[in-house]
Amino acid sequence: MNAEHAPRFDRPRLVGVSLKMYMDHARTLSWLGEVATLAREGRADAVELFVIPDFLSLYPAGDVLRGTDVKLGAQDVFQEDSGAFTGEISAPMLAQAGCRYVEIGHAERRRLFGETDAIVAAKSAAAIRAGVIPVLCIGEPEQGDPADAVAFCAAQLQVVFDAIPADGPLLVAYEPVWAIGAAEPAAPAYIRDVARGLRPLLQGRPARLIYGGSAGPGLFTELEGTVDGLFLGRFAHDTAALATVLDEVSALR
Repeated sequence: MNAEHAPRFDRPRLVGVSLKMYMDHARTLSWLGEVATLAREGRADAVELFVIPDFLSLYPAGDVLRGTDVKLGAQDVFQEDSGAFTGEISAPMLAQAGCRYVEIGHAERRRLFGETDAIVAAKSAAAIRAGVIPVLCIGEPEQGDPADAVAFCAAQLQVVFDAIPADGPLLVAYEPVWAIGAAEPAAPAYIRDVARGLRPLLQGRPARLIYGGSAGPGLFTELEGTVDGLFLGRFAHDTAALATVLDEVSALR
């Protein structure tokens, strides 16, 4: 699909949840059912809520979420559209499965599977070709000065910018690697400074910026409008906790 026909963001704020490989199939479907209930209760009316289960759950997830505005995403994608690539999943396949989003470049993929910036860029381009919005994960490996974090993330972004059309939609998830899985997120002041540094890099593009990395209740308020939403992990496995964040993000103007 040409980028001009790619999906756009429906709402000004976003909340995403990636399940990684924490849940088995039955628990995943049960959790998705709870999320669908939240959506039908109106808890996500003011935000674009998207969920990213494992590959095996994508098709049944579509059935569970049918009739809600919850968007579906995948945890990875291959950079080629078809071919002899055993075990891989292409972007056109994800589009056919109903995916609006695909997570690309997560720190775990970079560390465990050797994904380089060039591979991340190629995957992002493949997603946009198929009409799927990349959730591009960027972030510095160690805590330091916000200006250094911006410079590190800017280099990651530029490689992707060079590979995708200027009008290709992009959801940038700023996730400092040192904060992923930590007891607490990065300090709000630190996130605000990095987000303010990243914003100018996204101008002129259909791109949004969200924060991930041990995010939870109260954080979005403290970020004072510097990001467009949150990318949640294990905290959101409890859908009551997810509802708390949805209420918070929905209430702020």
